[in-house]
Amino acid sequence: MPKLTDLERDAFLAERGVLMRVAVVRPDGSPLVTPIWFLHEEGAIWFTPRARSEWFDCLRRDPRVALCIDEQPLPYRKVVVEGRAELVHDTGEDDAWRDRYRRIARRYVGTEGAEAYIRDTWNEPRGLYRVRLDDAVVKSWRMPLAAEDQRGIWHGRYYHGEAADT
Repeated sequence: MPKLTDLERDAFLAERGVLMRVAVVRPDGSPLVTPIWFLHEEGAIWFTPRARSEWFDCLRRDPRVALCIDEQPLPYRKVVVEGRAELVHDTGEDDAWRDRYRRIARRYVGTEGAEAYIRDTWNEPRGLYRVRLDDAVVKSWRMPLAAEDQRGIWHGRYYHGEAADT
């Protein structure tokens, strides 16, 4: 299965409407996965938990995260990131990063929708986190495109016998 080039990855991460699932670790060690909006800028994935969300509490206690960004239609592009989330702005600092939040919202609901959403949730405190891709394990893949070899679309470890050696 072909890996995305950095240009393909960045183009995919810039596409509107693609959700991200963030996985965090609860205090008892169990996983918690939440689908959320995100933004890819400055070599990082940016996201914003609300102050009273369970996963914000988890991140405060343990910054380890796994991020899954994928799509349903062909070519089934996927980006998986494992790393540490950095709290860039804590609650109460929303004015310092509201423009970034506006850019996040525009990716999902357009300019008018983003302005309405920000206006309607102005008093809901959030934090701003980022995961720097250079400091994380990043894996990506997609199905082969029409001009590419269609054989061996799985990683070699999934094949038995002769195919496993290729």
